[in-house]
Amino acid sequence: MSDQAGVGSDADDSVPVMSCWLVRDDRVLASLEVPEDRRSKARGLLGRDSFEGAILLRGARSVHTVGMTFDLDVALLDADNVVIKTLRLKRNRVSAPIVRAKAVLEAEAGAFGLWDLKIGDELEIRHVAGQQ
Repeated sequence: MSDQAGVGSDADDSVPVMSCWLVRDDRVLASLEVPEDRRSKARGLLGRDSFEGAILLRGARSVHTVGMTFDLDVALLDADNVVIKTLRLKRNRVSAPIVRAKAVLEAEAGAFGLWDLKIGDELEIRHVAGQQ
């Protein structure tokens, strides 16, 4: 796949975010942002009015929506990127930590239904061409 304008775009270009594709069974589900440092992970989706695509927070076991302007679909992933839990997190809430989780996938509420994402799905993270 080629690098597309806007894929993984961020309101603050100085924050390091890798642009990727979220894939299941060789089908691209969405563009994917993967923050590469602590600051960009901590910021996540804060400050955005909406979000197309998804963001992957490696090393996270829970998330919050405090200060968010929209609800989230959240998937907790194991070390093999298999979905072990999904939930809808309303604004100004905190999810319980899941010990087995090695990453959290966030998308705007409703996205997982469009992607038919469910527990047991094995996800693949593909780098956008020209990025490593």
